[in-house]
Amino acid sequence: MSPGRLSQGQYGSRAAVPRILGLLRRHDIRASFFVPAVVALLHPDEQRRVVDEGHELAMHGWIHEMTSQLTETVERDLMRRAHETLAKIAGRPPVGVRVPSWDFSPTTLGLIRELGLLYDSSLMADDEPYEILEDGEPTGIVELPVEWIKDDAPYLGMNRASTIRPYTPPSAVLEIFKAEFSGAVDEGGLFLLTMHPHIIGHRSRIALLADLIQHMKSVDGVWFATHEEVARYCLAHGGAAG
Repeated sequence: MSPGRLSQGQYGSRAAVPRILGLLRRHDIRASFFVPAVVALLHPDEQRRVVDEGHELAMHGWIHEMTSQLTETVERDLMRRAHETLAKIAGRPPVGVRVPSWDFSPTTLGLIRELGLLYDSSLMADDEPYEILEDGEPTGIVELPVEWIKDDAPYLGMNRASTIRPYTPPSAVLEIFKAEFSGAVDEGGLFLLTMHPHIIGHRSRIALLADLIQHMKSVDGVWFATHEEVARYCLAHGGAAG
């Protein structure tokens, strides 16, 4: 990877994460940060700051590898190393995972069970949390489903070496996110966003997130929670459908 591409990622640590943490602090909101283990090793103080401010640190691969291209042996080794790395840096083991690029492999579920994780957040079978089944049997693992519609990267990502270009202005992204949130409120359900620091952390884009938070806080009965808190709530109240 070129130094130029790497610097785009470095922007996340240098400028975006402090900006994001400041926004969350002002609104007294706790969030979940999914961090590749190599990023955590490169920026351990950043991860400790995230944890110290009350946020969740969760797994996101070893070095943002494509999981489905790995053998089961390699996937197991990288997941275990990532789990151990985050546990050492954060002072407590992670309880959830979001595989890089949501590239859930045929062997990922078994490895999640081996690690004893509470939840996954990589799949897209529902709008609401659900319990993952294996061969028709419940696993006890809560799935907190994701969707590209509620991800900043498809709208605002940029790769000069490809055809990927930002095609949606932040105001339109805000409109889409508000519509998804309104639908969740109407159904009394989950609204889960996926944000990337090096994307949402830019000045014109974090304004989008700030406006969205203000809008969400204006609605009565909204609960801002980490993924771990949502997963534990679902298990305690039977809120994860099969």
